[in-house]
Amino acid sequence: MKSQPNRPQNPTISAAKVAALRARFERCKEQIRELDWLSEGSVCENHPGTWRWTRKVKAKTVTVALAPAQAEAFLQAISNHRKLETLIQQMRALSQKYLLEAIAGPPRRPAAQNRPKPTLSKRHSALSEP
Repeated sequence: MKSQPNRPQNPTISAAKVAALRARFERCKEQIRELDWLSEGSVCENHPGTWRWTRKVKAKTVTVALAPAQAEAFLQAISNHRKLETLIQQMRALSQKYLLEAIAGPPRRPAAQNRPKPTLSKRHSALSEP
C-alpha cells in the first residue's frame, strides 16, 4: 500500500494537528490576499503640512517629499508591508513545524536532560574566588 507523500506512516503529530496547522497556514494566505499596496520605510511630518518618506536603498538613506494624500497612502502601504512580514514569519513557523513533525525524518538525539554541571577542580575554583 502506497503512503501519501504528505502523510508519512509514522508522523510525530496527529492528523488533527496537521489539519490545524494547514488551517492556520491558509488563514495567513487569505490575509495576504487581502493586502493592497506595499512599501518599506517610514513617513513623518517634516513641517506642518509637509511630509517625507524615508527608506534605505543600497545602504543609503533616501528621503522623498510627499503631499498629504501621498503620505496617507504611504502610511497604509507601510502598514500593509509590516503585516505581510508578520504573516510570512507565521507561515514560516507553521511550515517548519509541519516539515519537521509531520514528515518522517532521521532519528533525532533525545533532548539534553538537566545534567549537573561538572564541578571545578580545586585549582580552578581557587582562581574564581575573589
